[in-house]
Amino acid sequence: MKRSPFYVCFLLGLLLGNVSSAKAAITNAEKPVVNSQVLAKDTNIENSDFQSFDETVKDTQKLEGLFTLYRNKQTGKIYLEIKPEQLNKNYLATITLESGIGERGLYSGMPLQDMLFYFRRVNNNLHFAVRNVNFRTSSGNPEQRSLERAFSDSVLSSLKIISIHPQRQTILVDLGNLLLSDLPGLSSYLKTALEVSYQLEEDKTYFGAAKAFPLNMEIESIYGFSNPSGEDGVYLPTLPDSRALSLKVHYSLSQLPENNGYIPRLADERVGYFTTVYKDFSSKSGKDPFVRYIQRWNLEKQDPTASLSPAKKPIVFWIENTVPVEYRDAIREGVLMWNAAFEKAGFKDAIEVQQMPDNPTWDPADVRYNTIRWFNSLDAAFALGPSRVNPLTGEILDADIIVDADFVNSFKQEYRNLIEPNQKGNSSFCNRGFLPSHSSKQGVEARSGANGQPKSSLLEQDGHNHRCEGMQFANQMAVGSLSLSLLQNVSPRSDRMKEYIHQFVRSLIAHEVGHTLGLRHNFRGSTLLTPEELNNTDITRAKGMVSSVMDYLPPNLAPQGVKQGDYYTSKVGAYDEWAIEYGYKPSGGVIPIAEQRFLDEIAKKSSQPELAYASDEDSFDLDPTVNQYDMSRDPLGYSRSQLDIDRQLWDRLNKGYPGTGESYSEVSDRFNTAFMHYLQNVFLITKYIGGQSFYRDRPGNRNGRLPFEPVPVAKQREALAALQKYVFAEDAFNFPPDLLNKLAPSRWMDWSNDIAINRLDFPVHDSIFFPQSIVLREVLSGDRLNRLRDLELKSQPNQALTLPELFNTLQSDIWSELQPADNKSVKISSFRRALQREHLQILIGMVLRTEDVPEDARTLAWSKLRQLREDINNSLRHRSGNLDEYTKAHLQETRDRISKALDAQMQSK
Repeated sequence: MKRSPFYVCFLLGLLLGNVSSAKAAITNAEKPVVNSQVLAKDTNIENSDFQSFDETVKDTQKLEGLFTLYRNKQTGKIYLEIKPEQLNKNYLATITLESGIGERGLYSGMPLQDMLFYFRRVNNNLHFAVRNVNFRTSSGNPEQRSLERAFSDSVLSSLKIISIHPQRQTILVDLGNLLLSDLPGLSSYLKTALEVSYQLEEDKTYFGAAKAFPLNMEIESIYGFSNPSGEDGVYLPTLPDSRALSLKVHYSLSQLPENNGYIPRLADERVGYFTTVYKDFSSKSGKDPFVRYIQRWNLEKQDPTASLSPAKKPIVFWIENTVPVEYRDAIREGVLMWNAAFEKAGFKDAIEVQQMPDNPTWDPADVRYNTIRWFNSLDAAFALGPSRVNPLTGEILDADIIVDADFVNSFKQEYRNLIEPNQKGNSSFCNRGFLPSHSSKQGVEARSGANGQPKSSLLEQDGHNHRCEGMQFANQMAVGSLSLSLLQNVSPRSDRMKEYIHQFVRSLIAHEVGHTLGLRHNFRGSTLLTPEELNNTDITRAKGMVSSVMDYLPPNLAPQGVKQGDYYTSKVGAYDEWAIEYGYKPSGGVIPIAEQRFLDEIAKKSSQPELAYASDEDSFDLDPTVNQYDMSRDPLGYSRSQLDIDRQLWDRLNKGYPGTGESYSEVSDRFNTAFMHYLQNVFLITKYIGGQSFYRDRPGNRNGRLPFEPVPVAKQREALAALQKYVFAEDAFNFPPDLLNKLAPSRWMDWSNDIAINRLDFPVHDSIFFPQSIVLREVLSGDRLNRLRDLELKSQPNQALTLPELFNTLQSDIWSELQPADNKSVKISSFRRALQREHLQILIGMVLRTEDVPEDARTLAWSKLRQLREDINNSLRHRSGNLDEYTKAHLQETRDRISKALDAQMQSK
């Protein structure tokens, strides 16, 4: 059997009796093969081509460290000195937006880019090149030459060599040619984000602070951009004058850890970690040629023989001094929640929290410090927990969490802004993440590139989803505080409200810390407890409220008549502990492949219900157990309870608000908050129809399941009944006139408010028809109908929701006014007429082939149209005297449209 070079190197080391030699051999074997180039010798370049080294650095401040810097305070220039042994060596550059403009993605603390780079000399120039680490082979493999020719590195800048030291042979370059140029690509991002071209102005661009340390270099660059002509200008309320802006960028150039004992750990799809991936051309096994390492910190025990030991170097988070004092305790608790998980992996106090002093000697963007930062914005409403990672091994080197200070208040007027641009389509609604599937062609495709990977941008270069979106997050938090205020009479300044906010912040930070530890989202994490257990604090404080804090968790709002428990979990869950065990528990192996059996023993527990895992890519599918902002083991029952709470909120708003000192616009904001929450839960219900669960279990797992499990037909029927009650029914949106007349917008005519111009009052019909239309089209989409047809073959006999049953149920519910009755007067309301027209339009589209649906659905649509025409004829014939004029005209026009559509279909055949 042919052995891999990894295996041969390891055996040689063991035979020689030197395990460390084996590890070193593996480390060298796993280094990426890079493009080589014959460099010009110094003797080919005349000394006269360069300036005098001493004269160039005269009158400069010398900063010695990883690289030596010379700063001229008169000219503002910084020179970089590079030693010969530093050429062609890997270094890590992390680039952070230290100060932005507070809107449209340009926020303080945002990570811009990480890159593995090296300097190489080519004649009179020094190249700044980014290493291609996506393709590798073992050292000495003949394919090394092929890789050199096949895959290119990226040379981002060529710096003219100014001088070479005659004795040290060190190279001197003007660092401004690199770090005052647009290395991060800010100009193109400004064009995309602001839809206006901003030019980098050289005379407005300069260096800020610069510091050199033995293992890293920290430099600030202040970039000045302008649109001096003002043509095609954009109004940016966060700027005093939109024609010019400045962005401060922090560069950390650091040495990669070498021979520090870190062993890359192989990933397993059953456990959710971010991964570092490369294609291994030396692999001849015939299996997947891609090697995937999880991203994790290098944690080592002080005492490797102890079952529980402190870490040699714990992970330390610093709470930035910008964080309001009232949130610091909650943040500290959220960080330290993870120590319970690390104890299960054998580490005591693996994570520590420190408070950044008011006058620190270091910068929060310094790569040596892990920080929790607070930033202000006009429109952000999100939190972010990214890590900086060694792209060769997956070792996490640095992490910074940023939280928008205004994510609670930023939700105002969001619903009005959502409805009005969408009257001609639903793309914005889908892009905001409300639709549960990609049947409207806005799901995975809208979020991915051609290869199915998440779209990357300047701010998301690694393709991983560290960013936790805030529009729904803010809404969920707002619904919780609104419920406390309106339904439980909790004062905004009371201890109970402070405790609610404390629990929210603690949970938010715990989630973001999980990201910085390498963990991905787990959108099955909320399905641990039954609805009855959620408010039993004896249970929730002992085992947690959820199996994973890596889910997007809503506030736990007790149904009416149930004593309120905790709002958010106070513990990391069973899945979190298991995932940390997989990522961090020492195995004793000295190379990645030696850990496989150890890791598989951990991962094979994945079929246990409390360890269920599903991440972002799974949430786009029709799996009702994989959701954002659901709770309990019964997501359908949970959504119904939340819809009932929203109705109670509307009723309370109508009866007692606004109060003294409040405005009607505040009533409108609260109404919109409940309405958005209502829609979110409605769309969770739709995932049951044609739904199926997907599991990552492997054959042979204890209690292993098949990958796909159809939703029981009883649950699908229950979901259809819930949609009828909460979306399609006559009284689904039964708002009293007084409440609708209270929904006034803010009338401040300034930059703080998006003033309503087209109409001031609340668009009642549009607002109600919009979710009805979206839900109906989602349920009858071609993708879902194809799934339902397939599920008839995947389910046991008579255990599937068939297409005829779906079509019959919807038609019976939506056209219930046509059902036989005792000559009672019939009045179809304006809401129902709009819904019926939409249903008619969908059926006609199926028949006339403007809707992309399976052929069986077309024939059923044809049959349903014929039946509907017959029912309308009966109503017009026998109940004409009991129909109001709206209803009679509506039914006559509907009958005429059906006849024309059926005639058109016959002619086309």
